[in-house]
Amino acid sequence: MIELQRLNAMPEDEFVDQLAGIFEHSPWVAARAAARRPFDSRQRLLDAMRGVVDDATPVEQLALIRAHPQLGTRGRGQPVLTAASTQEQRRAGLQDCTAQDFARLDALNAAYQDKFAMPFIIAVRAHDLDSIFANFVARLANDPATERQSALREIGLIAGYRLADAVTAS
Repeated sequence: MIELQRLNAMPEDEFVDQLAGIFEHSPWVAARAAARRPFDSRQRLLDAMRGVVDDATPVEQLALIRAHPQLGTRGRGQPVLTAASTQEQRRAGLQDCTAQDFARLDALNAAYQDKFAMPFIIAVRAHDLDSIFANFVARLANDPATERQSALREIGLIAGYRLADAVTAS
């Protein structure tokens, strides 16, 4: 973990290196947040990073959403997960799914991708497999605009967990 005061004092490139993984494969969020320093709390840093995402163009937001992996696809011909995603999916039990659970995840991932042209995103730390499935089904009923906002909200939650793991509170 790194202290917030150290982050505030770092050159921008080091700040970005330290926080590049908070938003999946999207170091541009940390780079833009660096300009908003200093932060007097971890929550203010998180708010600034979430604000960067809110202020991003729709194209940038969609790229951020699409930078996330599909759930439960590790080791099955999909791109390599980041260490944070691997740990988060493992905590939720996605690495230990039965063949039937994997088949259901595949079907839900495919239906979601077909409808929304982006991966389903959920802050898995707050869920188990049953609640992940329930959210998948419920959110498939959303319209594209609502679902895009749901995905961005979940990304913000994921970022909060990751930032809490990376930066000491102050």
